[in-house]
Amino acid sequence: MDCPDACALEVEVENDRVQSIRGRQDHPNTAGFICSKVANFGRRLEHPDRLLYPMRRVGEKGEGRFARISWQEAIDEIVERFSSIGDEWGGESIVPFHYGGSNGLLTDGLIDSLFFERLGASNLELTVCAAPTTEVAKGMYGKIPGVAFEDFVHARCIIVWGANPKASNIHLVPYLRQAKRRGAFIATVDPRRNFSPEEIDLHLPIRPGTDLVVALAMIGQWRRRELLDRDFLAAEAVELDPLLEAAAEWSLEKAAAVSDVEVESIERLAQAYADASPAVIRCGWGLERNRNGGQAVAAILAMPALLGKFGVRGGGYALSNSGAARFAREQVIGDLDTGGRRSFNMSQLGRWLNDATKPPVKAILVYNANPVATVPDQNAVLRGLGRADLFTVVFEQVMTDTARFADVLLPAVTFLEGRDLRAGYGSYVLGGIQPVMPPAGEARSNLRVFADLAQAMGFEDSPFACSEEDLFEQVVAAIELPGRQPDSDRLARGYNERYDFPGDGPVQFESVAPGTVDSKIHLTPAVLGSMPYEFQTVADRFPLTLISPASGRLISSTMGEYNLEHLEVEIHPTDAAARNLASGDPVRVFNDLGEVHCVARISQRPRPGVVSMPKGAWRRAALNGATSTALCPDHVNVVGGGACFNDARVEVELLASAAGR
Repeated sequence: MDCPDACALEVEVENDRVQSIRGRQDHPNTAGFICSKVANFGRRLEHPDRLLYPMRRVGEKGEGRFARISWQEAIDEIVERFSSIGDEWGGESIVPFHYGGSNGLLTDGLIDSLFFERLGASNLELTVCAAPTTEVAKGMYGKIPGVAFEDFVHARCIIVWGANPKASNIHLVPYLRQAKRRGAFIATVDPRRNFSPEEIDLHLPIRPGTDLVVALAMIGQWRRRELLDRDFLAAEAVELDPLLEAAAEWSLEKAAAVSDVEVESIERLAQAYADASPAVIRCGWGLERNRNGGQAVAAILAMPALLGKFGVRGGGYALSNSGAARFAREQVIGDLDTGGRRSFNMSQLGRWLNDATKPPVKAILVYNANPVATVPDQNAVLRGLGRADLFTVVFEQVMTDTARFADVLLPAVTFLEGRDLRAGYGSYVLGGIQPVMPPAGEARSNLRVFADLAQAMGFEDSPFACSEEDLFEQVVAAIELPGRQPDSDRLARGYNERYDFPGDGPVQFESVAPGTVDSKIHLTPAVLGSMPYEFQTVADRFPLTLISPASGRLISSTMGEYNLEHLEVEIHPTDAAARNLASGDPVRVFNDLGEVHCVARISQRPRPGVVSMPKGAWRRAALNGATSTALCPDHVNVVGGGACFNDARVEVELLASAAGR
């Protein structure tokens, strides 16, 4: 699934029904336990919303009424429509919309990408998550492998910044607890409290979008106290001055006022990190979800370099470790020529579906994604998908909010029903995935569907004619792991391949080095743009900041058909009292983009001035069929074009229907 842990699973099946899903022991982090989300994934397989057959729309778009057709009829209709649209408007009038879903190296970004390249379709910029962090990590460090989870136990100071491992990285939590027992200072920087005071030493509940100024103030403090490791910086880093100039503008007092936290808390965090060795920062993806996100990530990732925290086990930073496994995709499908075709930012789906582009968008194929639930400006997305002249194909496992808008609906296998390869982006493992049961109904894999479409279109590239077994072997042969080549036979049987740095985990600047062209740290990478480290404010027409973090129930929007039935908005007691709200009240959360009707839950977890709704909720969970993305603007970060969900500003009030109680 889309999780950094990349767990190893043991699945018990009887008569083609899942009896249990458990964590295996032969994995560095799974250690026999998994989250309840995946443990209960069998519910998706047998849910009434599971898609079993190809279908054609017979009702209005969005109504969700379909009639069963054969796979041949579905393929023929898609090919006929794509061909006629391409002939009239050009290939760029067709757009793929996809993300990772639960797919790996075999079924995402391989022959699907080759298919759309041969079709001449528009390109899609994958920006809804991790775009700013990825661009910054590449620009600064060349995606150097990060501190292994199991090495966190050696750290004397751990900062978890913009992440909630309890919801989306649970196998880090035991290492945090072990480090705490060994005397580590643990701090979290997050507008929402995710750990108890017994679990951590400091929680910095900053206002969303102000991570940048807090980081710059800490850096300025270290410079004034002459704590910077000048020898390390001279040897290993470049482009220091713009960062220090920006930091000089932010005193602890000024940053505290903007972020609305105590000066003493920022100072305590800065001092604890400076004093400790080893020290590690777990940088998450939550802090990138605003217009200052990419710049904040850069300032935070600069911290271990500024204080020379590298070169020791448990010291440095951890973000995404996906770059540790190298996949030469071109060995399998050749070099794709995408440069000559236009690109669309996926975070602005509603904008380009509704705007008069040239050529116009006339067809969209959605797979591995549920954009109605996950893309900003939900109402614009709904308007665009509701266009009568838009031919929409959705390839999906269950009847999602997006699937209801399909003209042709195709059933997809789940990860328990297909073959794949998954490289962890947290855990250092490459996992082989083998089916444990036959596909439900007539569900098919990505490989088969895109091969069938390509062959029906007349594309003759050899990957489209390969068997899944042959492609599996070709992909394994194109993967390079640190210190070893993967064992194809082990992977085909569903086992893990470990990395060797040497050792199970890397030591940054000892066993692994930056992947930048000059092997230096670029402290002000070009991706930050012409105004690096500039802090931007958000117009506060509405008084509350809405955040939509990961929850313990959904993986993005996956499992929303059964695991989040009622949408709630968490609101701090201070904000609730000012609005005369009580837990259980039906409320209206609104701004100029839309409104969400849901139930209030009074909670100490979000800081005052911040309200929280879970990421990925389905429309059925709300009282009015709108979820958090209906309130999120579609402007994007200058770094990587990343989505700015947390720039949403809202107001909350009692629903009019309940006001007279």
